Amino acid sequence: MQKKINKFIWLLIPILLLMIGILVGLTKQHSNIFEQNFFYMDTYIYVKLDEQDENKAKKALEKIDSIYQDYHILADRYQEYEGIHNIYTIHNNQETDDTLPLDPRLYDMIQYGKDWYIKSNGKIDISMGNVLDVWKRFRTNQSGIPTLEELQVSNTSSIDDIILLDNYKIQNNHVNIDLGAIAKGYATEMVGQYLESIGIKNYLINAGGNVKIGIPREKEKFSVGIEDPNSKTGDVFKVVYGKNISIVTSGGYERYYEFEGKKYHHIIDPDTLMPSSHLKSVTVIAEDSRLGDVLSTTLFLLPLDQGQMLVNQLGVEAIWYTADNLIVTSKGFDAYEQK
Repeated sequence: MQKKINKFIWLLIPILLLMIGILVGLTKQHSNIFEQNFFYMDTYIYVKLDEQDENKAKKALEKIDSIYQDYHILADRYQEYEGIHNIYTIHNNQETDDTLPLDPRLYDMIQYGKDWYIKSNGKIDISMGNVLDVWKRFRTNQSGIPTLEELQVSNTSSIDDIILLDNYKIQNNHVNIDLGAIAKGYATEMVGQYLESIGIKNYLINAGGNVKIGIPREKEKFSVGIEDPNSKTGDVFKVVYGKNISIVTSGGYERYYEFEGKKYHHIIDPDTLMPSSHLKSVTVIAEDSRLGDVLSTTLFLLPLDQGQMLVNQLGVEAIWYTADNLIVTSKGFDAYEQK
């Protein structure tokens, strides 16, 4: 029996902008560049600002750190924080009250997840924390794979058990909520909106497969390279060009382990309770990082034809890399392949 785990490696060399399948490049470099690396939500995050006012840029980076930290805490399933009802305490609290007060930002993310359960035909199910914990244990220990019976027994909650109430409260049902398909995109969108609100238009955010870009200086476009899921050296199979957009990739080629010659990644299909196997990666181009994040996961789990229909309905673009190495693009995707 041969077992190995592919460990996530991120080289802190910002000029390469390499992060979980995404390579981002600028066509020109300028002297008024301010950049910083963060680590939240189990993800390295790189932020680059092109701003004339040094004090304004430094304050913006401090605020960005605060935004990501706040969303990290709210979406943390494994740790409690004093005075805060986050995902961990929703599941593990010992309080006797029927309801729990929530931070409005967490309330909104949970509502977003509930809405997407319907939009995704049940493929986005934020109530599956127990099932994901079973898989995480096997992935961490590399001790085989769980049985279907074990997964079914763990799946004790449903989306209907997550009951949001008025005044930012939630029914105290102890549901093990997972916001892995939502929180990073949500935080990244909030960072982008903040930068826009203070007049910083020239920015680039690379949050582990979730890239959000503003308007490059001198009106040239950013170039975004999408990593080939078959490559072990970070080779790019497609480059897209744009501005004021988000480019988000979901795939099973980074976070996985092998058992008896088969790979088991971290994106679990709620219908089978097993890792989805018909795609290697899917990338979404949308204006909103929240949509890009949740939709890329949705498309990774949906059959290709259903995913294409959803993309057309939402007016976004996507590119699929199938398990048999076919590359399929949405109708308007080629507009982003032109400089």
